[in-house]
Amino acid sequence: MFLSDYKWKAFLAVALSLFTMVMSMNITILALPVIARDFAVTLREVSWIVIAFSLTVTALLLPMGRLSDLIGRKKTLVSGIGLFIVGSLVCYLAESLFMLILGRVVMGIGASMGQGVGTAIVVSVFPQHERGKAIGSHTTVVAIGSAGGPVMAGVLLQFFPWQVIFLAVAVPAVLAFFLGLLILDDARIGSFQAEDTVFDWTGACLSALLMLFFVLTLNSPFPSENDFWILLIGIPGTLILLRTFIFWELKTGSPLLDLKLFSSAVFSYASLTRFLGFMSRSGGMLLLPVFLLNIRGMNEMTIGLLMFSGALGMGIGAQSGGRLSDIFGPRRFVIFGFFLAALNGMLMAWYHQQTPLLLIVVTLFVNGISMGLWATPNQVITLNATPKSKYGPVGALINLTRNTGNVTGQAIATAVISAVLTFQGFDIELSQVGKMEGSLEAFTLGWRVAYFVIILLLCLSMFTASRTRPKPNETIG
Repeated sequence: MFLSDYKWKAFLAVALSLFTMVMSMNITILALPVIARDFAVTLREVSWIVIAFSLTVTALLLPMGRLSDLIGRKKTLVSGIGLFIVGSLVCYLAESLFMLILGRVVMGIGASMGQGVGTAIVVSVFPQHERGKAIGSHTTVVAIGSAGGPVMAGVLLQFFPWQVIFLAVAVPAVLAFFLGLLILDDARIGSFQAEDTVFDWTGACLSALLMLFFVLTLNSPFPSENDFWILLIGIPGTLILLRTFIFWELKTGSPLLDLKLFSSAVFSYASLTRFLGFMSRSGGMLLLPVFLLNIRGMNEMTIGLLMFSGALGMGIGAQSGGRLSDIFGPRRFVIFGFFLAALNGMLMAWYHQQTPLLLIVVTLFVNGISMGLWATPNQVITLNATPKSKYGPVGALINLTRNTGNVTGQAIATAVISAVLTFQGFDIELSQVGKMEGSLEAFTLGWRVAYFVIILLLCLSMFTASRTRPKPNETIG
């Protein structure tokens, strides 16, 4: 039985925690209207439940990756799960919006600890010739957790009050906590004790501020009349913080992230490829629910089930891409995954009001397969170009690249759609599409322009992926 092997026992502990944390990122989305009604607040105000969690995770990923080098990977993961459980219970018992948001921040701190170290643990317990299999299984868990959140929320909200969704994520987290406590052994999960025990507090603060400025500038949750000031402050603020962070990390003796890793062309191009890949994917995924809800007239539960076909495809693609990359090498599968995504994007660009449901399911499934095919081997390439002693911070960087790519892609897609709608004479929110005569046609045009941009990004990703061929005799991780 596979669980007799320690690597799979360790994987189970990490996978269950990762599944729960990823699922919690979007399980609240369907509940926002109900929560807004119960607390008598606006949807813009209640959206901070989602924003607070994602901002906290993004801001703390790099510091938590470094923290695992100082206190050990087991302690980091188990402590993160514990905080996540506490935050879930605070949300369950919350009697005000403030307490609910506070609970989500605590959940985000815990999730950043778990996500920051989970990749490093999984990679370390598997031998290098099974690295693709390990990362493929890891990616499959992410896919199922991501798609499972809306599906579970849709079912629970049909029968129970919204508070139950926080119990739904706390229960598996409790199991993951005890599995981590009993199974994980620092000596066997590759915990690396840094030669120095100095934590880069300056770098951590700069990193957190940089991510906050970056995310809030691109996806501002504030009223639209403040957009000019947000951009005026946010863009130069982000650039100044980025330059300061780079300067400090190169100068300090105990950096949060060793930027010398980027002197490797393979590492740099693999990281850029990942950023571009998630940028292209997230733009389409943001617009898809709007299309299905407002253009096709589907309900939220049906949309959640449809989106699950993409997660199923991603799981299959991740497993296939991971195992095949162990045999034939990862680079070719990254390129093929992006090529398949570009072809599939050409079909999705021509969705319209009468697009057959079967075609939507098939294209979402293929979209998931293509992502699994490129995402897993890309991660293999990145880790192969990383010294084992850097797996903690680089594992956090891999997740951070995904998050920032998602945020950037969503901002670009929203900007493209909004620009087309405005050009067509519709200065409306995406949620209002379909409620005004002619807005459906304008949105459909914007959808196609957005997918043209997505396909360009996919082509650029193919180019950067082609640059990740290692030099002869170059083996690092």
